[in-house]
Amino acid sequence: MDHWIVYCDGSAMPNPGRMGWGAVMTAPDGTRHTLSHASQAIGCNNEAEVRALLATLQALKRLGADSLLIHCDNSVVVEQVSGDKAKPVARLAALFDEARTLFNSFQQATLIWTPRHRNGEADALARTALGAPEKRVAKVTRKRR
Repeated sequence: MDHWIVYCDGSAMPNPGRMGWGAVMTAPDGTRHTLSHASQAIGCNNEAEVRALLATLQALKRLGADSLLIHCDNSVVVEQVSGDKAKPVARLAALFDEARTLFNSFQQATLIWTPRHRNGEADALARTALGAPEKRVAKVTRKRR
């Protein structure tokens, strides 16, 4: 592995409400770094998600990362930052522009959508920052025939 593997997530409680974000960043050598932050600002879930990405990208710059694979469970953020045909979200346009500029400043960066159930650790960090309990995910078992 020659790139950083990153999972980031944002949360707004209630929605809209206070925003928090979390990220798990794994360096190419396997070193793990985490980010967990609560904002006093009020915003919606999409704003919390893009602010989570921004904070994560800023942390990665400070850590000297240059090649990234970022997982995000918010399709709006993925489309706005990495897609060139995404319909603009007017209220959040400046934040998305800032995120896009920072994202494109890395030597190599890929942002992909990942299902929410595979982004649990970043979600837990975002929720913990807000003082919320961890979400319990029910296991689904299938009966064998």
